[in-house]
Amino acid sequence: MASNISADLIWEVTHNYSSSLVKRKQSGGVQFSRHPLNLRNQYTRKYEGAVADKAIGVQAGDNGGVTLLTKKDNKAHAPSSHIQSSTFGSGRSSRKTYSAIVNSTAKHGYRPDLRKDAVARASAIRKSQKPVKEDKPAKLRGAKARAAEAS
Repeated sequence: MASNISADLIWEVTHNYSSSLVKRKQSGGVQFSRHPLNLRNQYTRKYEGAVADKAIGVQAGDNGGVTLLTKKDNKAHAPSSHIQSSTFGSGRSSRKTYSAIVNSTAKHGYRPDLRKDAVARASAIRKSQKPVKEDKPAKLRGAKARAAEAS
């Protein structure tokens, strides 16, 4: 997006015709977004990263971990280099990953509500990457345990 055009004008022109827009009648008319810089996947002006000057995105990393995408407002004239990515590996603790996301976005003036959404999305990605534990069999207690011991 060109820096001499306002984000509001871009939204008004493109909000019905975006390639990241997903419309489904089954969902009751709610519009969703596939854009990588949209943390909530809601197709609204507030969350759509394509039209924002500064935007944050969180994706799953290639070999586990999390990748933080940030949109630079001073690189609007260079679309090939205006998104910066930082990868936090799966070996790094979750708390360090979350604090790194908060620090890298807070120090560069990104919106605080987007920071919370970015940490929530990173948390969901990290949780989905953990192996699923097997269910333990129920331990017999009381009269059933005594009856099992006797037999």
